[in-house]
Amino acid sequence: MVDERKPTVREEMADKKLEKKFDKKFNVRNWELAAELRTLEEGRDGDAKAARPSFNHSQADHPATEPSMTQAPPLGLRLRGVVKRFGEVGAANHVDLEVPSGQLLALLGPSGCGKTTTLRLIAGFEHVDAGVIEIGGELVAGPGVHVPPEKRRVGMVFQEYAIFPHLNVLENIRFGLHRYPPHLREERVKTVLELVGLLGLEKRMPHELSGGQQQRVALARALAPEPAVILLDEPFSNLDAGLRVRVRAEVRAILKQANATAIFVTHDQEEALSLVDQVAVMLHGQVQQVASPQKLYRQPANRAVAEFVGEANFLEGRASGREVECALGTLETQVAVQGPVDVLIRPENIELIPASAQAADARVRSQLFFGHDQLVTVQTTSGLLLDVRLGPAYHFAFGQPVKLRVVGPVMAYPRSSS
Repeated sequence: MVDERKPTVREEMADKKLEKKFDKKFNVRNWELAAELRTLEEGRDGDAKAARPSFNHSQADHPATEPSMTQAPPLGLRLRGVVKRFGEVGAANHVDLEVPSGQLLALLGPSGCGKTTTLRLIAGFEHVDAGVIEIGGELVAGPGVHVPPEKRRVGMVFQEYAIFPHLNVLENIRFGLHRYPPHLREERVKTVLELVGLLGLEKRMPHELSGGQQQRVALARALAPEPAVILLDEPFSNLDAGLRVRVRAEVRAILKQANATAIFVTHDQEEALSLVDQVAVMLHGQVQQVASPQKLYRQPANRAVAEFVGEANFLEGRASGREVECALGTLETQVAVQGPVDVLIRPENIELIPASAQAADARVRSQLFFGHDQLVTVQTTSGLLLDVRLGPAYHFAFGQPVKLRVVGPVMAYPRSSS
């Protein structure tokens, strides 16, 4: 039940003081984020003692049970047929998603695909129009059911972090633990500080921290109340490119060490592929494919996913079983398919071999050098443009004749009748 006691005079004064400071230092959007964060943490921490097992219970109080060998891993999160509309616009169109406990998942998609709306539905900031959401096996949204955000045991890391500028590192992390018993509160803060590598920085103010350290403060505050799931909304977008790579690796290591169930919302493909255990590609309000980063890249479920994830060359072809005939010859396919198809060839699956003008398949038309690799565009004798990714040691001159060789099996998709 929701605690409906009246706030004390001291609590009211603290809230007014907090609001005044935010009025001075934050814009309206940041104040709204902070309010959402406080709503989440106050309600969740009210249930902390009831949800957490006592450290003093003997083993006899909890008889051991032998787990079934065939039992599936427990789900940290499940969405089934989730729908959310804003007027005539369908932001979430029958979204189905399952995240096993302890796994990291990226919800990847372009702007406007519905990924942030889906995150807000999970958090409880929006009501579902249809479908159900379960967190840790508990129904939190469905027909006639809407568990408020503060009762869902979710932790949020916002794009703007929403770190309180007038509180130091220790106070920011302790903010969501004010209903914990004092001895558990300080123990938990110390544990989380050590987990995120901020021991020794407890007294620093946010403006004295680097961008990566601020990110870790926001993550520590979300982890402190031990939520069932962590939700991160474009958490690295405010960091410069060099720092972003390092902070991504740090955040992944922290979440893995904490055995956290987490969902990242991002439009950055490199971020999604390098950070998580599973990637869910969302297009037009629907989840098109959920797979490991490797499988998603090598075996996209359809052409739309293949076009969105990574760079792709498409050629028309005709398939028969595990072979396809196209402009680059007879190629092996990863899966059997029949009839007219679109053949997907990744740039790194094409090799360039210097050739004489008479024996050439194509000529070099452009070259983009990135240091660790390069992207070379070639034009075939039939006029087809193809992208080829090579290592940094290769050098091909503009107009140089080359032969093309496809390495490894390819994907082929039945061609749309339209």
